[in-house]
Parts: sequence; structure tokens; C-alpha cells
Amino acid sequence: MRSKTKKIWVYNPPQGPKPKVSDEIKQRLREKGNEIVEKILKPEYIKPAPGELEFNHLVDIYTKWYRNCFYFCSKYECPPDSITSSFESKFARMEYIGNNKFKLSYMRYTEKWWPLKTGSMEDCLKSIARMAPY
Repeated sequence: MRSKTKKIWVYNPPQGPKPKVSDEIKQRLREKGNEIVEKILKPEYIKPAPGELEFNHLVDIYTKWYRNCFYFCSKYECPPDSITSSFESKFARMEYIGNNKFKLSYMRYTEKWWPLKTGSMEDCLKSIARMAPY
């Protein structure tokens, strides 16, 4: 018995290599990103834990590089009866696309990165300063 699905050919051109991020750009973005975390995001979103935890509680916000992407991450503490005591969640990503440009994305509830904008480092960081870590 034959399958009723029809097979089609699709053109899929090869992708070139991703642009390499210079150490200077990495250092500058790390400094500016950490400044936003310390001056804007942490004071706004990290609050003291309630007496006994019933729900996950945001305890830290930090940044990290992985390959050519710069991530803004949040760390949550879990209630005592949970499987783990804490977990990490990435809420924003700046992907270097070359020529001092970045693609800013956020993590959707579908666990997929959703692009917001493409622009300079400063433009993307301004947008992140207005985002809330979920």
C-alpha cells in the first residue's frame, strides 16, 4: 500500500559560516550588559523571598556568552517539595550577525527564540532594559 503524501523537492541553499565575534565586542557588550543588569533589572525585579516558598522565586539575573550569542539569564529558586532546588531560564538573546549588528530575540512560551529587531548593540541593549525577565 502506498502512502498518500506527496513528496516534493525544496531548494535549501547552504548557509555560510556565522561571523566571528571579536574579543573587543565581547568585552564591551559584557560590560554594558552587566551594567544594565546591576542598575536596572536587578533592582526592579529581584525582591526578597517570602517566608516559605509556594512558587518559583526569582533570585538572580546575569549574562553570559555562548558561541556568537550573548544571553540574559534569570535564576529561580524552587519550593522545598520540588524536584530541583533551582533552575536557569534565558529570557533574551543578542546574536552577532556581523558589521557590529545584532539580532535581538526573546524566549517565547513555546520555548522558541522569537526575533524582535536587528540593530546596533546600543539599540538592542535599550530594548532589553525595558524587558522583564519571565
